[in-house]
Amino acid sequence: MLFAGAWTAPALAGSSILVLGDSISAAYGIQREQGWVALLEERVAPEGHQVINASISGETTGGGLARLPGALKQHDPDVVIVELGGNDGLRGYPTSRMRANLEAIIIQVKESGATPLLVGMQIPPNYGPRYTRAFRNTFETLAEQHDLPFVPFFLENVALEGGLMQRDGIHPTAEAQGLLLDTIWPELEPLLALGSAGRIR
Repeated sequence: MLFAGAWTAPALAGSSILVLGDSISAAYGIQREQGWVALLEERVAPEGHQVINASISGETTGGGLARLPGALKQHDPDVVIVELGGNDGLRGYPTSRMRANLEAIIIQVKESGATPLLVGMQIPPNYGPRYTRAFRNTFETLAEQHDLPFVPFFLENVALEGGLMQRDGIHPTAEAQGLLLDTIWPELEPLLALGSAGRIR
């Protein structure tokens, strides 16, 4: 015989989301609570999802790769948003090096049982058409080869809009952060619907 209040259904476990990024995700030049990652945390918290922001201003793909094993071990995420590469491009690093680093990140994330979401970036045309094209294609090729959820250009809806970029022309303003979240959300939301139960261990 069951009595009222004797049993309650267990809460569904939410997903753990690790953001491995650079200054775009570290809210450079604005308050951290204004950044798109903080807005993401607010959006997904009611569903029980957790967001860990492991982003550092100035980070490169090499730096992210070096920090990844520790972050995976500490946080055991279900989803890893990889938002790196912009600083490699701005420093003129060879795209072959960037690609190797990103591919190593993708492989490590997959081997941990998590799902990588690759966020693409583009660099200003003054770096020359050959380099800018190779830079952009690096993200597209990796996404295709590894069958990844993919955002082609994170700043697509803000880069050329007045008032949405800081004076340096590189970092989005506080007003742009919601648009950044909206840009990544269509690729991220289906991954969260899987929850931690969808992981392969």
